[in-house]
Amino acid sequence: MIVETLLPMGKLDPGMREPETPLHIGQFAALAATAEEAGLDAVLVEETKDDPFQLLALAAPATSNVQLGTSVAMAFPRSPTITAMSAWSLQKLSEGRFVLGLGTQVRAHITRRFGLDWSAPAPWMRDYVNAMRSVWDCWQTGEQLNFESEHYNLNLMVPLFDPGPIDHPEIPIHIAAIGPNMCALAGEVGDGVRLHPVCTSAFIDAEVLPNLAKGAARTNRAVDDVEVCIKPLVGTAVDAATLASVTETVRARVAFYLSTPSYRRTFALHGWEGIARDASECSRAGRWEELPKLVDDEMLHTVATIGTYDEIGPMLAERYRPRVDRIEFSIPVRNPDDSAALKEILATLKG
Repeated sequence: MIVETLLPMGKLDPGMREPETPLHIGQFAALAATAEEAGLDAVLVEETKDDPFQLLALAAPATSNVQLGTSVAMAFPRSPTITAMSAWSLQKLSEGRFVLGLGTQVRAHITRRFGLDWSAPAPWMRDYVNAMRSVWDCWQTGEQLNFESEHYNLNLMVPLFDPGPIDHPEIPIHIAAIGPNMCALAGEVGDGVRLHPVCTSAFIDAEVLPNLAKGAARTNRAVDDVEVCIKPLVGTAVDAATLASVTETVRARVAFYLSTPSYRRTFALHGWEGIARDASECSRAGRWEELPKLVDDEMLHTVATIGTYDEIGPMLAERYRPRVDRIEFSIPVRNPDDSAALKEILATLKG
């Protein structure tokens, strides 16, 4: 498996799950270099508090081998031509190491945060990805831009705005998905699918992989060419005593996901749909302290992978290696012992 790390602002070193002190944006390049030195294969950035494309532009010249990617950038608020240019520039700057991860966002954010009209996300994302690729083809080959779809009609590209060909024009596109339509779309037009942490191994087997194959069949693609990527929910610590408190933090995170209707499909697969409805009622009523009590140990250890540093590598490998190509993982690296532990875990995950 390829092992990736997520580096949002506020994290001082690879894998810190919660920020200890605010991280200035100027430190991001050094942080990416640290991740590369630790042996991680890819550095990813979420779109939360800073522009992910700008952060990766800082990281590109500070690194040489590690892949750089968005996990994920919001597609719909940006024109596909704008996103195409951001990706094109990062691919040039990183000399072919960029991976474009795209997400749809939910209706409320699309309409109330970005001020756009809502549309069914899977057809919209299909048009978006194909529009971007048409722009890239225009720049790389010099052919006239001519793309028509329900959501985008692009037919103008003048020399002033044409950056021209690059050495590595094939930019991988990963699509965030959890439901059947988006998983199928990733198989149809994506180079990878990025799964939510609540996607259990059973859910991947029963829902993700069959729908991915269904989508690939629409365009006569080999489903094995579509990378399956996951950011699993992990609880780990150096020893059992420390892990005990970490476990309760993870239980609370599972409870939050349990209360979110968008993720109910996963819990329903395991027979927990009724508990998920109860969790949603607690959430709507503001009874947050009751949520973790709904997550028993069976649910906790099904959704999350929990173990000490010497246990977590084999546990994750057993659970995910048969199913995924890329996995996000990291631990805090504050001293030589932490560094050695991380490298041993990475070696196990990479196989």
